[in-house]
Amino acid sequence: MKYTRIAATLTLLGVAAGLAGCKSREQRIAAAIEAMASDDAAQISQAQAKLRDFGSAATVPALARALSHADARVRNGAGQVLWSFGPTAQAAVPALAVALADPEPGVRLSAAMSLEAIGPGSRQAVPALVQALGDSDGNVRLWAVKALGAVGPDARSAVPALTRTARHDSLRQAADEAIRRIQSP
Repeated sequence: MKYTRIAATLTLLGVAAGLAGCKSREQRIAAAIEAMASDDAAQISQAQAKLRDFGSAATVPALARALSHADARVRNGAGQVLWSFGPTAQAAVPALAVALADPEPGVRLSAAMSLEAIGPGSRQAVPALVQALGDSDGNVRLWAVKALGAVGPDARSAVPALTRTARHDSLRQAADEAIRRIQSP
């Protein structure tokens, strides 16, 4: 047990030293993204915090690329960080739309949540969000509904699908609210 804690501490110190030892901002961003592939939750959390600290405009392109990383933890972490950036993450919308079809439900969920946080700037993702209304994961479906509502009037093409979605008790209130937001002037 004691050895495990020591190893985890050394790993965190190694990541911190690696991040500090990188010369360029781009290298530090890349190192933080790679650190999200760790098995250590604390290391992943530290990497995500670093990415937030670097600033959203600087990290959005790298995080958008990370949405297609081989490791699901990296893809999920990238979506979570983008979610925290809100509308500033608009440049990642095409990658987030693709992530809505990821095999991992956590990645799909973080993508839908990010698109909701981006709001009207997510209009390019409307077709992918409509597809996500049929997702096997209820949380993904809910956040797809919320994201369509956040897009607003530019999501008018989604109203028929949202009307069908409103027939399900678990999503009725959210779908009705999304339709109201879309149809409001």
